[in-house]
Amino acid sequence: MDLHLKGKKAVVLGGTRGIGRAIADTLAGEGANVAICARKADQVSEAVAALKDKGVKATGASVDITDGDALKGWIAKAGNELGGIDMLFSNAGAMAQGGDPASWEANFKLDVLGAVNAFDAARPFLEKAAETNGDAAFVIISSVSAAETDNASSYGPIKAALIHMAKGLARQHAKRNIRTNVVSPGMVYFKGGVWNMVEMNSPDFFKQAVARNPTGRCATPQEIANAAVFLASPASSYTTGVNLLVDGAVSRRVNF
Repeated sequence: MDLHLKGKKAVVLGGTRGIGRAIADTLAGEGANVAICARKADQVSEAVAALKDKGVKATGASVDITDGDALKGWIAKAGNELGGIDMLFSNAGAMAQGGDPASWEANFKLDVLGAVNAFDAARPFLEKAAETNGDAAFVIISSVSAAETDNASSYGPIKAALIHMAKGLARQHAKRNIRTNVVSPGMVYFKGGVWNMVEMNSPDFFKQAVARNPTGRCATPQEIANAAVFLASPASSYTTGVNLLVDGAVSRRVNF
C-alpha cells in the first residue's frame, strides 16, 4: 500500500530509540522528511545521520520535553527547517510506575504536558498542511495500561488522560482536516528498553508477563511504528479519534 508519505514532513518526540526510533525510520523509509528530539545529544546525532542515509532531509536536537518553552521553540524551528509539519508524533514518556506524588508529577509533566505543548507549537504548521493538502495528523503513543490495572500507579491514569485528550482534539479539529489518533501498545521489547531491563533483573516475572499474552511474546518497536505511521498517513484520512490497541490481545476489553 502506498501511504502517500513521500515529501511529507514529520516531527517525532523521543525519536532516538525504541518505538520513536522505529517511527522515524519508517517515515524516512517511506520518503518523509523527519525532525526528532530526545534527551541525549549523541543519540540524536546518530539517529539524524542514519535518517539522512535513507535519502531524506532530517534534523534533530537535544530537548527537555518537560521544558515547555524549549519544546515549543524547537518544534517551531523544526517546522521552519523542514518547510512545514504534516505529522506530529508524541512518543516520549516518563515511565514512572509509582503512586507517589513525584511519580504523578513526572508522568504528567512529560507525557501530558509534553503532548499539549507539542500540539500547541505544531498547530499552525498542521493547519497550513491540512489546508494545503487536505490532511494533517497528530499521533500519540499511549499504553494498554490505560485500561488495565493492578494497583494505584500513576502510569495508567496518565496514559488514559492522553486518550481522552486525543478524542477531544479529534472532534475539535475534524473540520480543519487535522486528525488525532492514539496507538496503545502492550509489552514492547528492545535492547535497553523497560522490558529488557525487567528480563535481566526479574527473569521469572518477565516470563510470567510474557506468558499472559495469547501470542506468547512481546511486540517489536517496528510493529507499533507500523500502526502509528499508518494512522498518520493520508492512507488513513477518514480515521480520527481512534485508540488503536496493539497488544497481542492481552487486554480483555471489547472496543466498539
